[in-house]
Amino acid sequence: MLLRNRPTPTRFPSAALACGIALALLLGACGKKVERADAAASAEAVSMPMPAKVLMAETDQSAPANTEKYAEVEPNPIHRAAEQPVSTFSIDVDTGSYANVRRMLAAGELPPKDAVRVEELINYFDYGYPAPDSKDTPFKVSTELAPAPWNAKHVLMQIGIQGYDVDRSELPPANLVLLIDTSGSMDEPDKLPLLKKAFAQLVKQLRPQDRISIVVYAGSAGLVLPPTPGDRGGEILDALERLQAGGSTNGGDGIQLAYATARQAFIPDGINRVLLATDGDFNVGTVDQNALETLVADQRKSGIALSTLGFGSGNYNDAMAEQLADVGNGNHAYIDSALEAQKVLGEELGSTLLTIAGDVKVQVEFNPAVVAEYRLIGYENRLLRREDFNNDRVDAGEIGAGHDVTALYEVALVGSGGESVDPLRYAAAKPAGEAKPDDGVRKDELALLRLRYKRPGENDSRLIETPLRRQDIAAQASERLRFAASVAGFGDLLRGGTHVDANFGWDGVIKLAADARGDDRNGYRGEFLRLAETARGLQASAAPARGAAVGGE
Repeated sequence: MLLRNRPTPTRFPSAALACGIALALLLGACGKKVERADAAASAEAVSMPMPAKVLMAETDQSAPANTEKYAEVEPNPIHRAAEQPVSTFSIDVDTGSYANVRRMLAAGELPPKDAVRVEELINYFDYGYPAPDSKDTPFKVSTELAPAPWNAKHVLMQIGIQGYDVDRSELPPANLVLLIDTSGSMDEPDKLPLLKKAFAQLVKQLRPQDRISIVVYAGSAGLVLPPTPGDRGGEILDALERLQAGGSTNGGDGIQLAYATARQAFIPDGINRVLLATDGDFNVGTVDQNALETLVADQRKSGIALSTLGFGSGNYNDAMAEQLADVGNGNHAYIDSALEAQKVLGEELGSTLLTIAGDVKVQVEFNPAVVAEYRLIGYENRLLRREDFNNDRVDAGEIGAGHDVTALYEVALVGSGGESVDPLRYAAAKPAGEAKPDDGVRKDELALLRLRYKRPGENDSRLIETPLRRQDIAAQASERLRFAASVAGFGDLLRGGTHVDANFGWDGVIKLAADARGDDRNGYRGEFLRLAETARGLQASAAPARGAAVGGE
């Protein structure tokens, strides 16, 4: 996997377009504040890859240097089921990519393609999957099959996992260490000041049995607030408010001190977690990423998880923040506004903090007699080897209380005419004696879905198996699948439109999302529609600009 420095974004100076986008976003933001007011009020009452090579991009010398870093993402290829019938991956509950993409679109910029992780866009939204019948089972699995909106010859397969929810009053006691970057790069309105507002949302919900500490790092690391009971909110907020940005960043020392503080206040059978808040700009000396990841992994095994919260722009190191959260059995979110802080640290606090199932792996075995081709949408940096599925020593993602996780496959059935890869001429035949008589059951199965997970505190995984059958293909997709498909199409178009048919395009994405908007009590889906409309305008403006540049050469 490669890390790319993000090039200085292309801006589109058309006055009419700029005014239109600004007006649309302003009106949308006003509407969203009203839509989210009730929710805000109620909130108050895998194995990681080796460090990647960094590619330096050329920048426009007239603009401030942009050193944002994103791990290179190569889209999943189309596989022929006859040649590679098994697909295995770790679940991913991160949502940081969506909020980061939103930040760029709101600024009138198209995001670099590697900033767009499609599964994180999809998983930003709640799809209303059925919940488990009891807490004895940590989650319930739902599946759906229906025609793909951008290709009638293809079928979308939706896998939905819904975790059981836990009332905040029933959460185990929490031992939280806020590890805060106070380096000079954090001295911007969308960094340290926003960070303070974000953690103020968390402080409001602490209970007497909770403990919170604050560790800062810049040129050196320091303990600003020792473990403090959650009902001493004024003292905690005062400590946050006193923080000031200055100096360079040495994140490694801060993480060491944060873990030592967490160990000091460790709560057996409680929530023990470090929350790292940073723009990810590790810029002092040589930061050994391998050593950092080893430290985070070791602490994870000892019961202390790590989550990351990204802030700011210009030097944002998305790759570092996401990778550390993955290794730390935590989640990664990007905070671009006080409303996003309310979502992550208010509305979704339980899922952010409490793990209900660990090392959750998904494996789908496609039936070559029924399925010609398939591709997994997203999860490129969560892929596992087939043998990793049954290996309980291989790390995978976690599900938090109330979390729901979605995965989509696009499938071409045998004889559908939707195949895009030619079959092998010399397909290997089964040796004599290996062929099994047709039992009349499996010939109508599209695939077998397998999930493995561990209950908290357990070392051995549990297995769930669910067959998917041809007769399960619906004539029309449900609202939840249609909206998930619209988000997948949005992500594909932002990444260059490799799989979404050109005739479907932005208009198809927007219509599909509008028709499947549903209840939308928090306004998130309406906001998505406005972002899609903005992206459509930016890409339309970019196309003539690129054409003019080519023509003038």
